[in-house]
Amino acid sequence: MAKATLITLTDPRSAAAEAYRSLRTNLMFASVERPLETLLVTSSAQSEDKSVVLANLAVTFAQAGNKTIIVDADLRRPAQHELWGIANERGLTDMILQDTAMSSPPLVATDIPNLSVLPSGKLPPVPSDVLSSAKMSEVIGVLRARAHYILFDAPPILVAADAALLGAKVDGVVLAMRVGVTRRDQAARAKQTLERVHVRLLGVALTNAPRENVSGY
Repeated sequence: MAKATLITLTDPRSAAAEAYRSLRTNLMFASVERPLETLLVTSSAQSEDKSVVLANLAVTFAQAGNKTIIVDADLRRPAQHELWGIANERGLTDMILQDTAMSSPPLVATDIPNLSVLPSGKLPPVPSDVLSSAKMSEVIGVLRARAHYILFDAPPILVAADAALLGAKVDGVVLAMRVGVTRRDQAARAKQTLERVHVRLLGVALTNAPRENVSGY
């Protein structure tokens, strides 16, 4: 994975980049009555582009003048540090464990104005315990005070309970699905899993769809 996969940066005039901007706008309008400040992006299974979808979406929020933070909450297979080419020595787990990191979050600035990344940090033995903890709720509160939007990258729904547990703490969840990869039964099970814990499912980001149907996205 490399920064070159960020179509919103490499080809901002493309139909795909425009689709991400439309997704951003739709999310903002969908939350007029219930403000959307914290958003989680997940998928039903592996290989569904969730991390790339989140990163591109975060770029569009930042480019619109909103202070935005990407949080790599995939404490099993983190990808945001690789995507952005940054170190992963400190991050989210440090905020959970250290009060000093809570008061001074180890955010990494990107070369995109208004956009920072909080890498995962060292991976814990039981990620679900970390993400469902009261301390995680404190972390979210600290980050809310520092940005307009916080976007969380979480593990696939059908791989672990992490996304459902964290989804209950944020304002909304978007499912990333990839044409030709995501199976209908997997998508249905992912939706049921989120609904079971009363997560606010905002919708689906569909990637790899035929160009003639969705203008390249």
